[in-house]
Amino acid sequence: MLSNRELFLMNTAQTSSSPRLVEVVKAEGVYLYGPNGEEYMDLVSGFNVSNIGHRHPKVLEAIKSQLEQYLHVTVYGEFVQAPQVQFATELLAELPANFQSVYLTNSGTEAVEGSMKIAKKYTGRRQIIAAKKAYHGSTQGALSLIGNDEYRKAYAPLLPEIDFIGFNDIEDLTKITEQTAAVILEAIQGEAGVRVPDIAYMQAVRKRCNETGTLLIFDEIQTGFGRTGRLFAFEHFAIVPDILMLAKGIGGGMPLGAFVAAKEVMDVIKDNPMLGHITTFGGHPVSCAAARASLAVIKKEKLVEQVERKSLLFKEKLRHPAIKEIRGLGLMMCLQLASFDQVYNVSKYCAENGVMIDWYLHCETALRVAPPLTITDLEIEKACNIIIKGLEKYA
Repeated sequence: MLSNRELFLMNTAQTSSSPRLVEVVKAEGVYLYGPNGEEYMDLVSGFNVSNIGHRHPKVLEAIKSQLEQYLHVTVYGEFVQAPQVQFATELLAELPANFQSVYLTNSGTEAVEGSMKIAKKYTGRRQIIAAKKAYHGSTQGALSLIGNDEYRKAYAPLLPEIDFIGFNDIEDLTKITEQTAAVILEAIQGEAGVRVPDIAYMQAVRKRCNETGTLLIFDEIQTGFGRTGRLFAFEHFAIVPDILMLAKGIGGGMPLGAFVAAKEVMDVIKDNPMLGHITTFGGHPVSCAAARASLAVIKKEKLVEQVERKSLLFKEKLRHPAIKEIRGLGLMMCLQLASFDQVYNVSKYCAENGVMIDWYLHCETALRVAPPLTITDLEIEKACNIIIKGLEKYA
């Protein structure tokens, strides 16, 4: 009889020629468990998904309750479904007043696609500007925004009239003109290796967009829901975007995304043509029930308020000459090393010793550290000790 690993390699699509091949049979809190009793502390959080840990009891309770009511009933936006309505209402209550309408999707890349569409239709313009080294997803539209030609050229031609500016480069902002429908930026560049922009830069972007009538779209797919020490990362920069894109941590472990805007901006998809943006499974009621529970946990357990202290503990314990720099905000951190070989070997050592870490799409010389916000001080110290031992071995 073939093993699950053999069936995985035989029957499921492969996204790389060297998958990690870690088999998971259970996940709980900050831990993943393998079929032979292996235990891994998850310092990646399913790539910033499991902000409140794996299988939080309140999320499981909400899912079970919704399973007793209904699953999918129709395409998004036609029937009144309580989990969708209640989650959208609770989400808007956490956001500034200019956000008045939520469109729920299945994923972050779908939120990107919808945001691009409403920006173009609302402004009547065609040009969209993204940042160099950006990552916004893998569909054709989102891929057009990736600021790394190596990932785009194999799938050309992509969307026309996409231009790029340097992230954190104020001089490049002159490229934003009255012809620009939207500027799409990550609040913090994730796959570029956790690049945190200057406050002055973000405020200059906001000012330039105001001057040119351009919509400012923030991608908070990785940064949202407490990851950086604020519920939303735009709060660090004392500005408010026009459109906000969310996913990953939004669903408490269930697939869910959203884009949020003013009602007059969102309403452009209602007609000319009618149903200008539709999704069958977006805002699935079970995912929305999980999202409501997850947001309630973040607030009740005051997880956001603990992020900065936990971040400082990581930085205190991760002191080693091989670490050139620790970048990031809150529990979205990057350990800059010297080479990919070092990153690969340290990552492999950590996995073999019970700590799961990874690297970045556009920055293979750095280690990703983004644990669940629920991680305890003792778990932080344990994980850091293993990382340090890996660095000592492969420095």
